[in-house]
This record gives sequence, C-alpha cells and structure tokens, in this order.
Amino acid sequence: MSTVLGSSQYGKAETRLVLVRRDTAGHELVDLNVSIALAGDQADTHLRGDNAKVIPTDTMKNTVYAFAREFGVEAIESFGLLLGRHFVDTQPAIARARVSIEEYGWRRLGPHSFARTGGGTRTAVVSCDAGAAWVVSGVRDLVLLNSTDSEFRGFATDRYTTLAETSDRILATAVEASWRHARADGDWAESFAGAQDALVDAFVTTHSRSLQQTLYAMGSAVLAARPELAEVRLALPNKHHFLVDLAPFGLDNPGQVFFAADRPYGLIEGTVIRDDAAPPGLAWSLS
Repeated sequence: MSTVLGSSQYGKAETRLVLVRRDTAGHELVDLNVSIALAGDQADTHLRGDNAKVIPTDTMKNTVYAFAREFGVEAIESFGLLLGRHFVDTQPAIARARVSIEEYGWRRLGPHSFARTGGGTRTAVVSCDAGAAWVVSGVRDLVLLNSTDSEFRGFATDRYTTLAETSDRILATAVEASWRHARADGDWAESFAGAQDALVDAFVTTHSRSLQQTLYAMGSAVLAARPELAEVRLALPNKHHFLVDLAPFGLDNPGQVFFAADRPYGLIEGTVIRDDAAPPGLAWSLS
C-alpha cells in the first residue's frame, strides 16, 4: 500500500488577548480570541520530520500579543489582515494564512469598570495568500425571539409524523451569521453594525411561515442594506418552545406557559448570494 500527503495546515488556536486602552480617562477594553492556521510547503515536516520550514505555534501566539502592543486593535478585520499578511509575506514556506477572531463585548459601568454583554459575539475570518486577501465578518450566539407572528403548517407528512400544524408559535433562534466582503477594505465597524441591524430588523418584521423563509429574509435584508457585501451564510437553530399541559392541575394555558427545550433542535442553514457577486476565493476555506 502506498500513501500520499493530502491537504494540511497547522497553527495556534484560541490565543486569548485582552487589550486595555489607557490613553483616556475612561479606559477601553478589547477582548479577543484569536486562532491562526497556516498552509503551504509542509511535506518535509510530515514525511521526514524536518522542521526547517515550520514556524512554531508559540511564535504565532507571541506575534498576536506583540502586534496588539505595536499596532493596536481598531477592528478585528484589520487586525486579522495584519496578522495574515505578516505570515504569508515573511515565511516563504507559507502559501496561505487564515486568521479567525472572536470579539467579546463589554459594557462600561464606570471609568475603569465593565460588565460582559450577552448580545452576541462578533466574529471575523481573514484568509490571505500571496496575491489577495478575503474577509468574512459575522456574529455568533445572537439570541432572538418572536412571541407570535410565526406559524408552521402545510408540511409533508408520513407514518412517523406526530407534529401538529400551528398557526401561532414562538420562534426563537441563536443566530450564527457570516457575510463575505467584496473587498478587503472598508469601514469595518459601520459595516458590522449595519449588517447586524439588518439581520435583526428582518427577523422582527417577517411574518414567518417557516424558519427557512425567515433565514432568506434575513440574508436578503443584509445584502440590500450593505452593498459592500457579496454573500451571507446563516445557521439558525430552532429553539423549540412547547406549550405545557396544565389541565392536570385544573388550569388552562392560553399560550402563556412554555417549556424551553435545549435538544434535540431543528437546524436550518442556508446561503444568500448577490447575483453579481465574485467567487469567494479563500474566503470560506483554506483547502
């Protein structure tokens, strides 16, 4: 039997970085989780154990901290581009770099006091090769709920179907969304805020006949509001809420008391693409 080396990559995952800006009376806090993956000419390492072309993952971690001090962190997209281009431009054996960043929100309580916010985690994934860079921004764990204006009926049935049709239900989800930028530049903060606002507004204003319909409405709203974006990917878990039977206690339940189940859950995923969008390049994957 013979074997060959397929695609490979290596890197430093989940480097935690907290940056405190102290140049004003009211301090500012940046809280990041940074993961780096590099790919390129690594055959000698895998086949012969020759590490001459390997940059230690510890060096990647140190670079994150050093760049935060030297260049600061204005937007996670810019910071990701800085790191990705550094590894591709300074390491001849590295052909492609991918930098994934999560940013955790904090709410100011005073000049130097903060509370962690729960309004979703901002994300960015930057992919670079020698000739170009691609940026994908997004949000994760953005929990949304409509207490009405949602239904689910007219679906296919078979001998195993027990679900009853409903014309009024709770619709809840924890949004995981990512959107691909047409260019690797721009006002990252404005773009993120506008895209997230469009997502939320579409969820609020769409009378949902299925979570699939809501997904498409949300993705379409983002592309309509933000011309700099080419594509939106969404994963929407259906956070089921079941009406509790209170009849054994002599009580009615006119759509007021629910059991919030955590599993199993429906998972709806989809992509909405601008019809004139350029192909994604390395935006979604290193492979």
